[in-house]
Amino acid sequence: MDIVLTKVQHAAALSDYYLRNADRFTPWHPLVRHDHHSVEAWIRRLQEREREYTEGRAAHFVGLDGDRAIAACSLSNIVYQPACFCHMGYSVDRDFEGTGCMTELVKHVIDYAFANLRLNRISANYMPANTRSARLLEKLGFEKEGFARRYLSINGKWEDHILTSLVNPLTGDRDALDPDGD
Repeated sequence: MDIVLTKVQHAAALSDYYLRNADRFTPWHPLVRHDHHSVEAWIRRLQEREREYTEGRAAHFVGLDGDRAIAACSLSNIVYQPACFCHMGYSVDRDFEGTGCMTELVKHVIDYAFANLRLNRISANYMPANTRSARLLEKLGFEKEGFARRYLSINGKWEDHILTSLVNPLTGDRDALDPDGD
């Protein structure tokens, strides 16, 4: 699997990915308009994602098998000093579930967040019924931090979520000091 930051050139692959997995993703994703995953909509969305990346607000990755998108992982809501954190979301193609590609992609994105973006923590949340997501996050070292009632509107219904985070093992108190050394 090749892991790359998303670009406008991935519009057709991402459109195909989300349309191909629409019924599988429905229980875990917000409701969207019927044309949300058209190639044209993905072109616009990817242009915005490139702006977000340039501005340091997000980083979106796609796992590719040739030209076919097979997994996606995003760092969004990136906040720098004093917090230095982000939120992470991810998904995998039904044909690649259980093959390890989701673990590989998420590990890559975690490494990117900590080494390249120098973030202190990543938050990732999941619905209690999503046991695969719970196992993935636990395996990668995420710790449960709480429970949020009616946290997100998923598939037209407010859903509870388990809140987890992973703290960057490379940061310490010295990294939290004032950047001017005061």
